[in-house]
Parts: sequence; structure tokens; C-alpha cells
Amino acid sequence: MLEKQIREQIISLINREVVPAVGCTEPMCVSLCVAKATETLGCRPEKITALLSANILKNAMGVGIPGTGMIGLPIAIALGALVGKSEYQLEVIKDLTREILEEGKQYVGEDHIDIKLKQGITEKLYVEIRCEAQGHEATAIIAHSHTNIVYVERDGNAILDRRTPQAGAAEQKDIQLNMRMVYDFAMTTPEEEISFILKTRDYNIRAAEESKKANYGHCLGKTIDRPLSHGIFGNSIFSHIISKTASACDARMGGAMIPVMSNSGSGNQGICATNPVAVYAVENENTEEELIRALTLSHLTAIYIKQNLGKLSALCGCVVASIGSSCGITYLMGGDYTHICHSVKNMIANITGMICDGAKPSCSLKISSGVSTALLSALLSMEGKCVSSVEGIIDDDVDRSIRNLTSIGAEAMNQTDAMVLDIMTHKNC
Repeated sequence: MLEKQIREQIISLINREVVPAVGCTEPMCVSLCVAKATETLGCRPEKITALLSANILKNAMGVGIPGTGMIGLPIAIALGALVGKSEYQLEVIKDLTREILEEGKQYVGEDHIDIKLKQGITEKLYVEIRCEAQGHEATAIIAHSHTNIVYVERDGNAILDRRTPQAGAAEQKDIQLNMRMVYDFAMTTPEEEISFILKTRDYNIRAAEESKKANYGHCLGKTIDRPLSHGIFGNSIFSHIISKTASACDARMGGAMIPVMSNSGSGNQGICATNPVAVYAVENENTEEELIRALTLSHLTAIYIKQNLGKLSALCGCVVASIGSSCGITYLMGGDYTHICHSVKNMIANITGMICDGAKPSCSLKISSGVSTALLSALLSMEGKCVSSVEGIIDDDVDRSIRNLTSIGAEAMNQTDAMVLDIMTHKNC
């Protein structure tokens, strides 16, 4: 068992990275920043200027905004100003009413909002909001993570400034994980210390069930549950896993006012790290303790990979979260550390390079591809099969294999990221 101090650090890390969110986290991050700037201004803004990093812009362009029936940033910004509360974090607009929505639509139509690409920054997660009214001005900045407010000012007077560490001050850093530490923590930590992870199942399976009440996105989850699909895929554990995972994504990307438990700033990653494991555990009749350990293994694996990859990248987040769910399912199949490492390598050998082209309803298709690969990788691992180090980017060492994946996503695919954004912003829609 890991030392208590290390366990406490990891539990703190999980609690920071696995949190509730309503809607796509990028527009909600922008809405949160608007809410903070509006609160600082002290009145309804007459003008809102949003300066955003390319990755924030990319991930907020085509996704449904919860409870609105609308897509994109303008309505998310308007609602952040009209109903947003920064204390709600990524559930910032959960107090939305029909009346406020109509006000928001009018606000958007009156041309109060100016959205621009922030120039000259390297940070992939960056939101700067400037609100103006009655001769006053307030600014708020979020950077590095979706709820990390680093700067607030009113009329040129800084109220908060954490953009750089103060001289001589020690910057708090998260514990640096590796695959062995992730496994040992999930397997040996007393059950009562990690039972909170069941909240991920409660939130994300509930989102899948709520999704059935309407037609969200491309209805992939519903499609997999229909007789024609059962004739192709069977009424099986596989089809149930795909359906429950895709359904939650359909609802979230389609703008349902349904909270999910996110992972590393992404609701889709939270869904993908949770639902395949939770559904498999029920169908395989695993115990609650086994489910707790499997979910912990899945979510912490995703957090570990994102430590190296970064919150936003050109690499689709479902690749990362599906690696986590493959590890959790491998454990539920009876696998040990070696089996789990083999599952990780099998995953990296297959879906590395899947691009992120923004948050949108078709994310459910990518999630389904990731989860399908997760199951295949786990099955191969349990059969003693693993992609070897003479094949592609796989290394004998599992942590080096993960670093190969994250180096491609964080560095080699930067030009891909720029090309994707250029394509998205120059289409004749």
C-alpha cells in the first residue's frame, strides 16, 4: 500500500480533476469567465469582448449549449453575463430559466458581444473576458485549466493576479504519476478512501438514461439499442457499453441540461472513463469494491496521461479516456498489472493520432470508436496478446509508450491543430 501522504495527494488530485459539469467544458469555461467579469463589474455589461486561445475557440464553435437549443459561444457568453454564477464553476448557468434564455437571445441579437482569437500566446487553454458598462470596465482571465481564474481587475486595479508565481513563492505542483503508482493506488487504497468515485457512475449513467427522453445529437446511443443494431452487434455487453456511453455523449453534446462528471476538464472524457467500466461491472456481476477500484484505475489512468498531454491538444480526448476504461475493464476481467500494461500498449498501437476537431454531436462517434478499441485491447490482453516494441511507437516500458503517445499529441500534432482550426473557421456554413 502506498504511504498515507501519497494517497492523500492522489485523492486530492482526483477530486480536482473529476468534477461535475453541465454542457461542454470549453463554452462553460468561457461562460464562467464572463460570470466572474460581470460580478466584478457589478452590473449587466453593455459590451463583452472575448479573447480566446485557438483550442478554446475550436472546442466551442459547434457544440450545443445546455438548455438553449442553440450552439456556439455567443449564447454561452450572454448567459454567463445574465444568469451565470462563478461559484457554480462548470455548472455556471444551471439557474437558467426560459425567461432568461429569451433575454439571452435578445442580448446576442443586439450585438453586445465581440469574439476574437487571442494573438501571441502559447497557452492552449486561455480565456480573457473584458466587460464594459456605465464608463467602467472589468477583466477576468482563465488559464491552464477550465476553472483556474488567474486574473481579475476592475477599472485597471488588479483584484487577483496569479498569472505568474510570486518571487520566492513555491508553486504548488501535483504529484507526478506513473502507471505502477496508478495501479498500486487503485488496487491497495482502503475502499472507504476511494468510494467517492462511485459518483462518476451515478452522474454519467444517469446522463445516459436521461438521454433516452429526447433526441439529442445524432442519437447514436439510441441507434445502437434498436433491433437493427442488435441484429448486427447483438444484444450484448458490447452493444450495451456502446449505447450507454454514446447516449451520455449525445445528450451532453446536444445541449441537454444534464450534469456529467468530467475528467481533466472534459465531460466526454469523464463519460468515456466511467460508463464502459460501470456497464461491464454490472453485466459481469463484479462486486461494488471491484467497481470502485476499476473506476479509480480508469479515471486515474486518464489523469496520468493528461498530465503529460495537457488539458487541450490536437489529440482527441477519447483516446486518453478509452485507455483508462480499457484498464478498468481489464481489471474487471481478472487482469493483473501486466495485463493492464498490455491493454495500454494495445490501445496506443491502435487509435493514436485521432484528431480533435472540436466539441460537437459527432463526438459520440469518436467515443464509440475509442470504447470499441478499449474492449478489443482488454480481450487481447487477457488472451496474452500485446503489441511488441518492434511495432510502431510501442516501447517495452509502458510509461515510455504513454510518453510516445503524448509527445505526438502535444508536440507533433500542433501543425495539425492549426490546420483543423483553419478549416473550421473558413467553411461556408
